[in-house]
Formats: sequence, structure tokens, C-alpha cells
Amino acid sequence: MSYLETIAPDQAPEEVAAMYRRQQVHYGFLPNYARVFSHRPEVMSRWAALQATIRRPMAPRRFELVTLAAARALGNTYCALAHAQALSGLLGRTAALAVARGEAAVLSEAERAMMTFAAKVACRAQTVTAEDIATLRGHGLGDDEIFDIVAVVAARAFFTRILDGLGVQADAAFREFPAELIESLSVGRPIAEPA
Repeated sequence: MSYLETIAPDQAPEEVAAMYRRQQVHYGFLPNYARVFSHRPEVMSRWAALQATIRRPMAPRRFELVTLAAARALGNTYCALAHAQALSGLLGRTAALAVARGEAAVLSEAERAMMTFAAKVACRAQTVTAEDIATLRGHGLGDDEIFDIVAVVAARAFFTRILDGLGVQADAAFREFPAELIESLSVGRPIAEPA
């Protein structure tokens, strides 16, 4: 699951146990990523607060598209699969699979531009130009919305670097996804084997 020894649920101090319970309730199982935060549950708490603050002004569809683009560009299988799953709840499985494959027909021109921009910010932020911003403005995005996109990508970079830097694999539950989706979004570490 990861390179770290993590705290088992039955041995967790209260702050860690409470974090584990929240994750268990939300997902129906204890995700691999939560286990690595057992060493610093306060970081998980602050991450969750930051994430909620950043995503609040964005429509869920936009948030998921930008996050998926960032996760894929950052080479993080875990986040790519998780946000494709969330996107399938918004668009339907067929459309989410099309987005994962890079088939842009289900997206507006503005959404395609946002995803391209998000991928650039994720891996080559220093190459962003005024023209990139002008392109987004040309698709009707305001400066506050452009800020939101960059903030989402920057936060995703933080999270994926923790996961990848500690060798965290996507949960075995993702193996139940359609093979095409797994193939399209396995851009980094493999999915964990079932326990």
C-alpha cells in the first residue's frame, strides 16, 4: 500500500482513529491514502479544509474535470481514478470514459481549454503565458475562475506528491472499474492488489 509503516486501526490513538472513522464512513472502507496520514492526522484535517475552501466556488463538474486533468498530468493513478469515478457520477460512465480517453466530444470548448491549461499548470507552470490566460478569458472565464483552476491544480500537486513520495497505491477497489478506464488512467503507480 505504501512504503511507510502505518498505524493499524485497532492501535490508533483517538485523533487517528477519528480520522480513520471519517474516511471509513465516507468510502465504505479505509482508503490507502488515509493510512499514510496516520503519522500526521492534523495535515489530513488541514488538507480537507483547504480542499473544501478551494472547491467551494467551483461547479462540481468543473472541479472534477480540472482535478482529473491535473492528476493525469502529475502521473497519479490514485487521484486520476478517484476523480474519474466522481466525474462518472456527474456525466455518466460512458461520458466519463470518453473524457478519460481524451475524446473531447462530450466537453465544451471552454472545458477542453480548462483541462489543457490545468495540465500545463500541473507540470509546467513556469511556462504559462499571458496568452494562456487570454485563451481562458476568451472562453468566458473570469479572473476569479482562472485563479480557482490554478488553486485546484496546486492543491492536487501537493496531495499527489505526498502519495507518490510515500509509494501509496490506489485502493484495490479500483480494480472493479472497467478495464478501459483503468488502462486510460493508470498513469503512475499500479493499483494495489486485493488484501
